[in-house]
Amino acid sequence: MASLQSHLLYQMIKLWRRRHPGLRPGPDSYRGVRRLLESSAARVRVPPDIHVEPTRAGGVPGEWVTAPGARADRALLYLHGGGYVAGSPASHRALTAAISRAARIRVLAIDYRLAPEHPFPAALDDADAADAWLLGQGFSARSIAVGGDSAGGGLTAALLVRLRDEGRPLPAAAFMFSPWTDLAGTGESARTRAKLDPMLVGDLAHFGSFYVGPEGDPKHPLISPIHAELHGLPPLLIQVGTHEVLHDDAVRLAERVRAGRGRAELDVWDGMIHVFQAFPSFLPEARRAIARIGEFLRAELR
Repeated sequence: MASLQSHLLYQMIKLWRRRHPGLRPGPDSYRGVRRLLESSAARVRVPPDIHVEPTRAGGVPGEWVTAPGARADRALLYLHGGGYVAGSPASHRALTAAISRAARIRVLAIDYRLAPEHPFPAALDDADAADAWLLGQGFSARSIAVGGDSAGGGLTAALLVRLRDEGRPLPAAAFMFSPWTDLAGTGESARTRAKLDPMLVGDLAHFGSFYVGPEGDPKHPLISPIHAELHGLPPLLIQVGTHEVLHDDAVRLAERVRAGRGRAELDVWDGMIHVFQAFPSFLPEARRAIARIGEFLRAELR
């Protein structure tokens, strides 16, 4: 049963949405998403024992987020959400701090280039460069994990597919919160769960077009990895809520990985909204979900 806190959060977001109607399709509609996440970044507070250190990973700006007790020989490459048009390590710092503490791992959160100024494959290239940089810093592939939320979850899957296809070392494990794996929007939940989802409103295919670009194909396997061959990937842990339009993106991804004889653990959280894990200070479900990620990573990394 969903907690009282989750019911309160759900109603608060719905109320906020009524006062701030969904963003309408248009050439500048991404700016509203960007302003929202930039304003949230300014309000993020992390515990005083969390160490945040700016860095550059293969030329890509980012930051190390490290909780006490994090192992120096393990690294998580974290790819933030924001529809490929918004977000930053700062907007997701409370989440990366909580993951670092739960998994006892150093988290490298990168500030990958955003669309529409930098459409596909810019974000993927930056994630790729950061992964290669970690290997160059002496981390073994068995000590590296990759994870992300929403667009960052889709980007995580795309990075794994690219590394596999090019015969390069794959990370030991990966996880995804509410991954956006189908920018063509072919999942049934994009329609059937639209009224349940207070977080993602409006035309997702339109917002995806900023990343796809005017000449791109939203079903390209490195844009929408649900359309990729999904064999030969490392163990995955996928988390999604029942109250979100991207429910089917997560479920279908897990099913297709399993069909390719891969291992994909799927946690479906009843009554939870899109990337509910972003509220660890308020939601007990977020804390439990992050603890689950921590257990998964500690078991898979060497």
